[in-house]
Amino acid sequence: MILFILRRSLQTVNVLFIMSLLVFAGVYAIGNPLDMLIDPLANQADIDRIAQSLGLDQPLYVQYWRFLCNAVQGDLGFSFAHGVPAMDLIMQKFPATLELAVVALLIALILGIPLGLWAGLKPDSASGRTIMAGSILGFSLPTFWVGVLLIMFFSIELAWLPSGGRGPVEDVFGIPLSITSIEGWKHILMPAANLALFKLSLVIRLTRTGTREALLQDYVKFARAKGLRNHRIVGVHVLKNIMIPIVTVTGMEFGSLIAFSVVTESIFAWPGMGKLLLDSITQLDRPVVVAYLLLIVLLYTLINLIVDLLYAALDPRVRLNGGQV
Repeated sequence: MILFILRRSLQTVNVLFIMSLLVFAGVYAIGNPLDMLIDPLANQADIDRIAQSLGLDQPLYVQYWRFLCNAVQGDLGFSFAHGVPAMDLIMQKFPATLELAVVALLIALILGIPLGLWAGLKPDSASGRTIMAGSILGFSLPTFWVGVLLIMFFSIELAWLPSGGRGPVEDVFGIPLSITSIEGWKHILMPAANLALFKLSLVIRLTRTGTREALLQDYVKFARAKGLRNHRIVGVHVLKNIMIPIVTVTGMEFGSLIAFSVVTESIFAWPGMGKLLLDSITQLDRPVVVAYLLLIVLLYTLINLIVDLLYAALDPRVRLNGGQV
């Protein structure tokens, strides 16, 4: 186990280094932030002074080496637009994005597993076919279009839910959360449902496929032969085994919920990292963009490690000795 974690840690460092090189080259080679930050009427002396203060007067490889040395010390640079450390700016927005992603994932799991289980147990029933048809719609409908429809129906027509914003927040163990109040839930419900739509469809189809395969296995037939009740067979034998692929896929999809919440946060004016990323790209705020992408890569690798450990806990055939899964 320890060797496995150490090996994954070294892999994470390598991935972060390669990703930093690619991101730095890609982001820093596009556009000139001075065009966004400096008044068009500024003279050349002012332009040179600001470029020197931001380190933009150095060659690209010198800028990258300076960035890499600072990153090792936990310093990812200062935001060009806000004048504060880029990582501090991101961490201010991170709780909002994390809260939205967690609620969206819970919606996908709480609804997706029972619906997929029912569709797998009753594949030829009208309800089973309806569930699968709904999952196809969930895959097909674009997120931005569904978000606009939700706002038009629940905010404009019915006036039940607010169309944007996060609502009041309260610190819980130092983390600002909005789900501690009813008003906060009203604000998060629509963006979380919109973000969860694709994941809900994925969980439904994954659970349904796993259920159909598990019902054909010998251990289920043996359990039926022993006279076990159907709810025990489904709840113990079937559900436990289909949780292995669900945990594996869901873990990685959680990373994508955090990384790709940009559209949802923009539609519902949710003050998270996705909206910050869009603003930073528009302003050519390079340090914020690089810091955001490196944080997402780090989250992906950590989530992947946790998924591997959970996989080993769920499946006794898997062992993490010697760094092998």
